[in-house]
Amino acid sequence: MIEITEAAAKRIQTAMVDEGRTEGGLRVGIKAGGCNGFSYVFKWEHAASSDDEVFESPDGAKIFVDPKSYKYLDGTVLDCDPNMLGQSLVLRNPNAKTECGCGLSFGV
Repeated sequence: MIEITEAAAKRIQTAMVDEGRTEGGLRVGIKAGGCNGFSYVFKWEHAASSDDEVFESPDGAKIFVDPKSYKYLDGTVLDCDPNMLGQSLVLRNPNAKTECGCGLSFGV
């Protein structure tokens, strides 16, 4: 499971409005690379793929996660840090053994 905090849900919904999106959600995934082996990836999607895990906040913000990424993200909390420029989304990933200073890459 991936938890979406209230702050993250508000940030996602605000960004969707800013982008002119009325449906879909945010794809959250990983790719090889970055300082520690894997990097987080964020991308807007109109709909989930058939094999995605879909998580929805109580107020309707949705994230889509592909099966490969989910293995590394299960148990993660998607939050929003208001202290970062632009109120950035942050992933609090219990599977990460190491993280870079900016929080955009991790190692397992």
